[in-house]
Amino acid sequence: MKLLQAKLSKYTAPQEAMAAGVYPYFRAISSEQDPEVIIDGRKVLMFGSNCYTGLVNDPRIKEAAIEAIRKYGTGCAGSPFLNGTLDLHKQLEARIAEYIGKEDVMIYSTGFEVNLGVVSCLTGREDYILWDEQDHASIIEGRRLSFSQSLKYKHNDMESLEAQLKKCKPDKVKLIVTDGMFSMEGDVADIPEIVRLAKQYDATVMVDEAHSIGVFGEGGRGLCHHFGCVDDVDLIMGTFSKSFASLGGFIATDKEITNFLRHHSRSYIFTASITPASTAAALKAIDLMIEEPERQEHLWELTRYALEGFRNMGCEIGNTSTPIIPLYVRDNFKTFAITSDLLKEGIFVNPVVSPAVAPHDTLIRFSLMATHTKEQVTIALEKIQKIFRKYQIIP
Repeated sequence: MKLLQAKLSKYTAPQEAMAAGVYPYFRAISSEQDPEVIIDGRKVLMFGSNCYTGLVNDPRIKEAAIEAIRKYGTGCAGSPFLNGTLDLHKQLEARIAEYIGKEDVMIYSTGFEVNLGVVSCLTGREDYILWDEQDHASIIEGRRLSFSQSLKYKHNDMESLEAQLKKCKPDKVKLIVTDGMFSMEGDVADIPEIVRLAKQYDATVMVDEAHSIGVFGEGGRGLCHHFGCVDDVDLIMGTFSKSFASLGGFIATDKEITNFLRHHSRSYIFTASITPASTAAALKAIDLMIEEPERQEHLWELTRYALEGFRNMGCEIGNTSTPIIPLYVRDNFKTFAITSDLLKEGIFVNPVVSPAVAPHDTLIRFSLMATHTKEQVTIALEKIQKIFRKYQIIP
């Protein structure tokens, strides 16, 4: 065995979980991503999806994707920098710019590549990146690739952020990067206060709206819109793989920034373009989010109902007030075992363990879609109460 294989063979955590019958990953779904899915030939209620709008199986979006394939084919066979830009891409960029309320938009192949490519190249060696300790992994990877000085602040702690801003040289660029709605904990960034501090210390603000678009703001435009901060947030990032029911991502900002990114952002220049089907699907999703506000209203009704249910049964859910509800277990093995038991009970949820969260913060991630019914949420609450009691997580 070569040295690399010998070294990696010592990593046996997955095999140990499989042997214990609690391995929770790569569960194959053989149906559409609806509130009810098929796993191993049986129906399971899906509470692990990020498609908060519930549009991922909408027939109108499917038809838009099919029509795009008929016209453009299945792929672009190149990056947007060279042969991979379609007029359809330009339509989507213009539509998002209007929808979000920014001067210009760039489309990337995935949301991860947006953060990787934007955060890594905007600032120089003498500049600063200030980031929330619970930012998404894509932001962290972008920060690691940057040559700038990296300053981490405590989660959603504005005193900690200000303390880090005070360390920065006044004449250098300071980029504050935060999630809008945090993907594991479900809480919301204090964007108005971040904007206030940015003005005070002459900093630039970038907000990752991957999880908050489709959930907050008129027509699902996101948290920056919800807080009335669109003009004061310099860069707004989003992804098509969640509420837009597609695949890809974007950065919405001003033309000075996009001009630089189009010629320096490596994950943009050296990656093939988003497919025609994904582009058309995202375009149609924007129309539906605007035209059907009842979808968003129902999502919030379900969210309030679920939050009340979990609180009443004694679950620890942190500071969430959103469709992402963390159910803290604080034990790796129990988190895996509970996930496995819930799947047997017909409930699909996601286990979140280190390194996605700190080892003492392991949790079950319960997420809602606008297409869930109140009855389905009630069933999930009952099953979760039963299994959490079995493992003595709640009284």
